Amino acid sequence: MLTEDTLRGVMVPVVTPFDHSGELDIRSFEELIRRLVSKGIHGLIINGTIGESPVLESREFEILISAARNAIAASRTIPLIVGTGESNTSAAVRRTAQAKSLGADAALVAAPDSHFLSQQAVIRHFQALAEADLPIILCDPPHRDGFALDLETVKVIMGMEHVIGLKEGTGKIRRMFRLARSMSKPVLCGEDELFFASLCCGAKGGILASANLDSEQFVQVYELFRAGKIDDSSQLFHQLLPLVQFLFSEPTPAPLKWLLTQRGYIRSDRLRKHARLFQGSMWK
Repeated sequence: MLTEDTLRGVMVPVVTPFDHSGELDIRSFEELIRRLVSKGIHGLIINGTIGESPVLESREFEILISAARNAIAASRTIPLIVGTGESNTSAAVRRTAQAKSLGADAALVAAPDSHFLSQQAVIRHFQALAEADLPIILCDPPHRDGFALDLETVKVIMGMEHVIGLKEGTGKIRRMFRLARSMSKPVLCGEDELFFASLCCGAKGGILASANLDSEQFVQVYELFRAGKIDDSSQLFHQLLPLVQFLFSEPTPAPLKWLLTQRGYIRSDRLRKHARLFQGSMWK
């Protein structure tokens, strides 16, 4: 199990490769994970929004966890974090318990996707997840789910015993500073472009989609910072910024899948179309 003491470093939310017919490409998925692990990353996230979780079927959820576990076992053990957010509490509890039974080390969970929930309802949602008996990382990305958590709500949820950390994805560096300095549990950067700035604010690492590519360099940014080589860390991150900016120039994960395919890391940049994730994208 992942703990608040070991939740740190560069965590990579992995894309879900599909073949040209739209089926899972497990060979590409396992090869991608083995490559990421070989670059020294500190954790993997599967079934996140970068992994196109809204368009995956239940059987595919199970297949991906099993394949990820196999790929990790073939190299070295690193934490496997599974996205288990659902639109209602009972479904989220079931999905999180299922992830545990399949070998997940922790779950990444955002607030239910609703504009009508009160902050107290969100708190009750995360309280209920204790039933699944799996460490929870709170995910707060309002630009994806349209629902921003109050700072006090975040603090209440972070005080729950089964919640081990926070992915801060609001893109507000002042909020990151306040949370990282006031929380006893780790806060991770969820906005790739703010990774270095977040480390300066006290973040313990980042959940970085961009680190599917040039993974070793992102890890080095983190390691240099930890070693007190702040200028070197800053300079290296500045070199990575054009990549980060390109990858988020269109709705994710389209540019990321395209570039992974161009570099030969996966065999197809096929997306499963989902109106909310990809509408208006030139990468359809």
